[in-house]
Amino acid sequence: MITEIDSLIYQAEAEYLAQKDLGIFKSQILYLSERLKIYEQIRDQETEIFQHVINQIVNNFPDEPESKVKRAVKRWMMILRYCSMAMLANDSQYLEQRILEWLPEQIAAQHMQDLEQNLYGYLYKRLKKSLENEQFSVLQPYLEQSKNVLLNPKAALKPA
Repeated sequence: MITEIDSLIYQAEAEYLAQKDLGIFKSQILYLSERLKIYEQIRDQETEIFQHVINQIVNNFPDEPESKVKRAVKRWMMILRYCSMAMLANDSQYLEQRILEWLPEQIAAQHMQDLEQNLYGYLYKRLKKSLENEQFSVLQPYLEQSKNVLLNPKAALKPA
């Protein structure tokens, strides 16, 4: 999205945008506005969302060491922030370049795939409940991209 807007801005340096291009520009700005609302909602509800996820983990996995749970929760807080930013920019490469190229090895090395898989499931369900269907569908490809790469490292890096 940002590259589409940038492209139109560069084009406008040489000449006024044609009506068709202005329409594209307007739709990109409106789409950005919608994504910004989703981003702000996730940001504002982050504590509540993750408290629910932590409660689910603690209740369903009482024997899991607290340090391991904290590490996994912190990691998924970071991942959600990057997913949100990638969603805002409509740029899956942002997510790929920032965390998906190096994080899978860390998760595998710490033998946390099972915990992280369950944590992802609880986070996914909570986000689906916290966001409206349309909002969730905008964020969903980035969540799934993260899940596929981090919890199944052989998967492709592009969102579904």
